[in-house]
Amino acid sequence: MTSPLQAALRNALRTGVILFVFAVVGTAMLAFTHDRTEPTITRGQLAAKRALLSQVLPATLYDNDLLASQQSVPPDELLGTRQPSALWLARRGGAFSGVVLEAVAPDGYSGDIALLIGIDADGTVTGVRVTTHRETPGLGDYIDRAKSPWIEQFIGKSLMNPEPKHWKVAKDGGAFDARAGATITPRAVVKAVRSALDYFAQHRAAFVEPAREAQPVKEKSP
Repeated sequence: MTSPLQAALRNALRTGVILFVFAVVGTAMLAFTHDRTEPTITRGQLAAKRALLSQVLPATLYDNDLLASQQSVPPDELLGTRQPSALWLARRGGAFSGVVLEAVAPDGYSGDIALLIGIDADGTVTGVRVTTHRETPGLGDYIDRAKSPWIEQFIGKSLMNPEPKHWKVAKDGGAFDARAGATITPRAVVKAVRSALDYFAQHRAAFVEPAREAQPVKEKSP
């Protein structure tokens, strides 16, 4: 006669085998699903990034693969970055035609405002998009293009257009509109875009050189 202990051991072994089989089958199914869906997910992510880049730098300005031109940029005060960021170099016919910069406005009302800024070879802003922010919904979130066209007013602007003293919101005597009662947020964005233009002016020579396309922009010596 089988003892209760033997029966318990057999039941435990049977349960363990069943669980093991389920684990193996489940892992295999997950691996299979991942292998089948990863290319689709990757294509979707690349398409989304390409679409976002095209919102700040018109595709008519370049004929190179903008995604493939991505470079790493060390943290830089002018970009407002405390960690490495990215830039994308645009070329047309082999000549430098523009750049897309990642920047941060660190002084938003609720913290960092991440930006994507397109600038053509002449130093003119071709587009700006807010990629992440934590500004107050319904008050300061109008900087998001999905909520308002406010961000479009940077298109066509440069270091001297408007003149430096007017690179402020209208409430401060500047050239940029801002919604009443929510000026901290747009102040931060205006300042960040202006600083990004300063960064561009300082590094333009490096962008123009084809040999530097595959090299990261290096920090300036103190």
